[in-house]
Amino acid sequence: MRRRGSGILMHVTSLPSEFGIGDLGPGACRFVDFLAETRQSVWQILPLGPTSPAIGSSPYSSFSAFAGNPLLLSPAALVSEGFLGPADISQHLTFSPFRVDYESVERFKNQVLARAFERRREHLADDPDFVRFCRENAHWLDDYALFAAIKASFGGRVWSDWPAELKNREPAALADIAGRLSGEVLAHKFVQHLFFRQWSALKRYAGEHRVHLIGDAPIYVTYDSADVWANPHLFKLDGAKQPAFVAGVPPDYFSATGQLWGNPVFNWDVIKREKFDWWLRRIGHNFSLYDMVRIDHFRGFAGYWEIPAGEKTAVGGSWVDAPGLEFFDAVAAAFPSLPIIAEDLGVITPDVRELRDAFGFPGMRILQFSFGPGIGENHDALHNHVRNCLAYTGTHDNNTTRGWFKEETTSDDRKRLFAYLGYEVDESHVSWALIRLAMASVARLAIFPMQDLLALDSGARMNTPAVADGNWAWRLPPEALTDDLKAKLRGLTTLFGRG
Repeated sequence: MRRRGSGILMHVTSLPSEFGIGDLGPGACRFVDFLAETRQSVWQILPLGPTSPAIGSSPYSSFSAFAGNPLLLSPAALVSEGFLGPADISQHLTFSPFRVDYESVERFKNQVLARAFERRREHLADDPDFVRFCRENAHWLDDYALFAAIKASFGGRVWSDWPAELKNREPAALADIAGRLSGEVLAHKFVQHLFFRQWSALKRYAGEHRVHLIGDAPIYVTYDSADVWANPHLFKLDGAKQPAFVAGVPPDYFSATGQLWGNPVFNWDVIKREKFDWWLRRIGHNFSLYDMVRIDHFRGFAGYWEIPAGEKTAVGGSWVDAPGLEFFDAVAAAFPSLPIIAEDLGVITPDVRELRDAFGFPGMRILQFSFGPGIGENHDALHNHVRNCLAYTGTHDNNTTRGWFKEETTSDDRKRLFAYLGYEVDESHVSWALIRLAMASVARLAIFPMQDLLALDSGARMNTPAVADGNWAWRLPPEALTDDLKAKLRGLTTLFGRG
């Protein structure tokens, strides 16, 4: 996207829906309508992969880097598409419109999807769309569907705790269990088919309304995933196929002890020998889903923080070089364009900036980070923005701007903010003051979390890094997109030439 624009950061789970969680159906289309009416150019979302309440329901902790999250399937769309009847979705709990209860939603969605599968099961072999989907996505779908079926058969146990012959993917054992679980494997493939049908329909709808979709690709994958089970040689694992080293970041703005993510780190020597094949397939998959892809933790392609397995915090880690230039040369050779956004937050060294700039990837500037001491030279301050970047009030990892102002700024920070604005604001008006600054930026895109447009406090925060519980649950109140909000956003968008 080359033209000046603006947009909203909000995950699909946060959309209004009567089924307990935002989904890819009518509510998503209504949100696209809101974006179009207010002249927004982009909708940025979080990763779409399968999640689980057992691991915090984080979209950054998924069982697959390729599969879609069944919880995001729209029951209403399944009815309109003929996969279910109205009676199949009429009986359900009364879900909260304000928070996602992931366990309750998962039970309900699993029941609904099981009904849809049983209705179509006998006809799938003759369904050309399903057959084509399975053939075109076999490189990840076969492993994922088998992984998910085996995992369920063992009560959700981590793959490294499966019997040795399955853990080690012995061909005879895989063939045997694939036969015994053939129905379950087929069901998982069917659900993925439904997911990508609905996603494709939403993407078409957004395109028709000139709304670009920004997706999010975490650099790391979850240990308990089909990706690691099927490709253990691509990761630094020990002889028992446990992580030898795990990923994270050193102490930073978010945590004094750093962040210990726990994901296995890549064995880049092996990946290079295989000509980056797995990564190229992953990048291509993301390019097919989104108009632009934000690569989370981009700095990990220049150098990454590697922590010995068993450490209690990230403090004991060390920096390890990664082959970023070689990798992105391979990406550039494989694809005609590179619609990539570099998440370049945190500890950024010259080699990271050089890698980003060598390929012309836009980076990110966060206004909440800009009002501390040294604002004149601050990278995130408005006057230091560049055109080839995205300006944010905050991200999904930040507090809401209202919460940040009230809970995280010092009196000196506020003085600098007021001096920068040229007037004083209180907590009820600070969100729109920062939105206005972002709109005024020279940055190609200005992005605002939906919570900031609604001037919500920290109770609406999407994620608190290093805190395990209570995240990812915020939902947009059903009546929040008022005519007054539309007029205010549209007016500011037009004023700053972003419409």
